[in-house]
Amino acid sequence: MSRSPRHLASAPVETEWQFDAIDVRPVERWLAGARDHVGPSVQEGELSTIVDTYLDTEDWRLYRAGYSLRVRRKHGTAEATLKSLAESRDGLRQRDEYTEPLNGRDVSALVRAAGPVSTRAKLAAGRRPLIPLFSVRTRRQEYRLAMEGDSAGEIAVDRTTIALGNGAESARLRRVEVEVPEPMVPTLAPFVDSMRTASGLHPATLSKYEAGLLARGFQPGATLDFGSRAIDPSMTTGEVAFAVLRRHFASMLVHEPGSRMGDDPEELHDMRVATRRLRAALKLFAAELPVRMARFHDELGWVAAALGAVRDLDVQLEQLDVWTKELEPQDAAALRALRATLEDEYRTAREEMLATLDSPRYDRLVASMAAALRRGPLRTSRASRAPVLATAPDFVLNRYRAVRKAARRIGPSASPRDYHRLRIRAKRLRYALEFLQDVYPEEIPPVVRRLIELQNLLGAHQDADVAVRRLRSTAAERGSALPPDTVLAMGIITQRYLDEAAELRRRFPSVNGRLSGRSWRTVKKAMNRRRPEPATPTRTATPSLVPSELGA
Repeated sequence: MSRSPRHLASAPVETEWQFDAIDVRPVERWLAGARDHVGPSVQEGELSTIVDTYLDTEDWRLYRAGYSLRVRRKHGTAEATLKSLAESRDGLRQRDEYTEPLNGRDVSALVRAAGPVSTRAKLAAGRRPLIPLFSVRTRRQEYRLAMEGDSAGEIAVDRTTIALGNGAESARLRRVEVEVPEPMVPTLAPFVDSMRTASGLHPATLSKYEAGLLARGFQPGATLDFGSRAIDPSMTTGEVAFAVLRRHFASMLVHEPGSRMGDDPEELHDMRVATRRLRAALKLFAAELPVRMARFHDELGWVAAALGAVRDLDVQLEQLDVWTKELEPQDAAALRALRATLEDEYRTAREEMLATLDSPRYDRLVASMAAALRRGPLRTSRASRAPVLATAPDFVLNRYRAVRKAARRIGPSASPRDYHRLRIRAKRLRYALEFLQDVYPEEIPPVVRRLIELQNLLGAHQDADVAVRRLRSTAAERGSALPPDTVLAMGIITQRYLDEAAELRRRFPSVNGRLSGRSWRTVKKAMNRRRPEPATPTRTATPSLVPSELGA
């Protein structure tokens, strides 16, 4: 799927109250004229029968992306709708909603289409087929609302049946939905409250989709259950290692569909971070894990590289937009050609990322790692059975020393590579601390906050360096094909990145100095105080799983 979500329209937001009713006839009587005269005028609309078929992949990719997907058949026509899964607040829901008409009434029509719903659904599903989950049949009476002659929304009074199959009795819902433009919510709230009180309505806690999942006994979250994720100080190191890996493996899979869709850059960022944390955990706990799990480190690195190429361009495009707004109009216009170049690279990077996630190699990685995590730690391994309180101090202290050693190399003549080396080591220390935070819940968070501050500075420095190298590479490779004004504007942007990097280097000493203060000493004392005596077993250093520390 080559189409970039950057060129798709943003989702309109659906705002509606949803109420459950024991019987909807009191609502219909109230709307027909027995009500008080608060609020808008009400006009009875059409009575129709609607059949909604909900779909997802076998591994619930759309659900993981935070959406429900349905094909609605009404009056011989069909449309597809993608809605975000939003919680109800006293009956009021606000959800992103994409809709497109279909030329056909079955799943194949959705697959053939190329609108905002079908494109996103196919991006999320990848090579996995979309399959029907259940159908919902609704007999709907509509009412139109108007304020001073202008449309103010509509009310749907629904009698809904969810077929369960296999001779089971169908589930039934009686529901009232009031859809209004978001700015009209304060105006219409008194009217809705009056209807609710007079008709004995109750705020709906479940959408029809969620009610269907419950009625059919579907548990989408169960597909991400790889075993216990709980961590406490009484556990062995192997148990902690597996709990950490399960947490971040599940996070990687949760954010995969959103990364595929591409609407929210944070989904891709979170998936990339999850792969990084998985690799860090595999390296940190290498001696405590089954030997066969070492192979996952390089495979996850392959995935992280594909994600990183897209994420880096996302960051640069966002920064370019910010700086374009700050430039003189002539310089800003000249950057259009540069933006077009970066967007071409972005589309190429996304195609490569999707090819990675759609590959049999990725499927094998996910399946084999899921199976390994469900098996759990080796009971015969002495290192795995060691108490985490005995091994944690070495995990953390070794990485802290590596950070301080790298920090001492940062001087006036330090290169971007020196800053990047420190960034990698600071990240490893932060991950080690966060993996063990449930073991030392009071002592570790203050150190992590200082590490995050340091990492943010070093990350911004790395982003600036990457951007400068990309701009220089673009100028060298494509400069002759770009307008002179664009090349000049690229020079202005390059200098801004260089100035930003210089300011970050100026701030570095004070940010770095905070890491070795009181909070670190508190963590060190707590670890040593709670370490069992004698320390058993003594953990030996494990060889690096990667040839270069900069490749982690």
